[in-house]
Amino acid sequence: MMQHLPILPILLPLLAGLLLLVNRDGATRPRRIISLISTLLLVVIAATLMFQATDDEIRYYALGDWQPPFGIILVVDRLSAMMVMLTSVLALGSVIYACAGEDDKGTNYHGLFQLQLMGINGAFLTGDLFNLFVFFEVLLIASYALLMHGGGKTRIHASFHYVALNLANSALFLLAVGTLYGATGTLNMADMAMRIENLEPEQTELVKVGAMLLLVVFGLKAAMLPLYFWLPRAYAAAPAPVAALFAIMSKIGVYAIIRVYTLIFGSHADPLHNLAQPWVWWLGLATLVLGTIGVVAARDLRGQIAYLIILSVGTLLAGIGMNSLAAQSALLYYLPHTTLITGGLFLLADSIAMQRGQAGSRIVRARGVKEPVPLGLFFFIGAMGIAGMPPFSGAIGKTLLLQAAVGPIQQAWLWGVLLVSGLLAIIAMSRAGSTIFWRASPKDETSVANLGIRRGIAIGLLIGASPIMALFAGPVTEYTQATAEQLADHDAYIRTIIGPQEPGEVP
Repeated sequence: MMQHLPILPILLPLLAGLLLLVNRDGATRPRRIISLISTLLLVVIAATLMFQATDDEIRYYALGDWQPPFGIILVVDRLSAMMVMLTSVLALGSVIYACAGEDDKGTNYHGLFQLQLMGINGAFLTGDLFNLFVFFEVLLIASYALLMHGGGKTRIHASFHYVALNLANSALFLLAVGTLYGATGTLNMADMAMRIENLEPEQTELVKVGAMLLLVVFGLKAAMLPLYFWLPRAYAAAPAPVAALFAIMSKIGVYAIIRVYTLIFGSHADPLHNLAQPWVWWLGLATLVLGTIGVVAARDLRGQIAYLIILSVGTLLAGIGMNSLAAQSALLYYLPHTTLITGGLFLLADSIAMQRGQAGSRIVRARGVKEPVPLGLFFFIGAMGIAGMPPFSGAIGKTLLLQAAVGPIQQAWLWGVLLVSGLLAIIAMSRAGSTIFWRASPKDETSVANLGIRRGIAIGLLIGASPIMALFAGPVTEYTQATAEQLADHDAYIRTIIGPQEPGEVP
């Protein structure tokens, strides 16, 4: 059974999703139970995979026993196991929150949710570029429907831009994959990493074109400047549990940049070595600046959280652009921190909106929230964590990134931009919190709903990640440091997948 464990994060949500879609007209309670059980089992499977990955052995699963580089493979290493674990925890919080009533606003919510989980997990586990494209399409198709869950003019308008841009991005992805296949004769990432060392000059230029096309594809997925403009409107309009799960979507683009440009275009790939890093460094800093401006200018809490995601993406991309083990380890600590907290903040913003009457989540003087103590506490932890204030995990992640900066250029730009960004984020979140919780209008309006135990558990699960990650910062940083070292050892990855060929040998 254990040898089949790598395929379970894909197979389990696939079967659960199909079962839920077949039973689309059934009672709500059984659908919720199936979705919750499936997601809980996914957490257990992901935890097992992550525990296995701590032995630093890279494992792969060959579907149909077709061995690489010819067959479809799933690869489990420290990074992919961590990303599957992060996805499962985020999904659990989102499902619990949806079961408080959001899933009743449209059909097929839980089935589509599980299929999106299948696509996300597949993107993290796949070992070749074509199947990365396939899993991108699976998760996107499910996300199109989930974004419009419950209907409404705003969601339909936002979804149109989201769908149009992602369809164009998919076509570009396919073009990039075709270009790389034409130049290297393979789409298995480990095999491509070997073949890329012995390319003819004209093939090298083709690979360079394909690599830069992939950077555009992954940059749009990650919401990197200037390809970020679709994210704020789509995420702010999405239903709260969908927006919470979408917090991992931009990180798929970040993951793809790390995986592809570390493995295929790493130190062995002269003259294509570090092809993307200079672009990622400067565009990451620019994304960080634009995200910060959006956070300060936002007049709606949901929109502000969407810009916080862009801010965090800029921080992660700047870490990738620094191109060092210390920076890689730091950004791998910062990634789960920011993903879980922004997911929790989307859920929190929805609960606040339900208690403020017509004001909703707008940052304006209106009726105060009905339950200020739990919601205010959640907001304080989330805001301080995402802004990088001690003693929460955001402060640790940013400190690690600042320490990783080497040389006067990196130190001057990263320290200046990241610290000013953190200060402005604190000001913006403080303004939002004081307006929502303290500047209450005496006008009485009927609040829509109480927080409820399910919503409270879901929000607490995700936002509580910040103090928990700070409390266990030692073991977590040990894991991320070992993950960064494993990523840098691309020869070990190739030996596991392809075999003990000599460098440059084509199997």
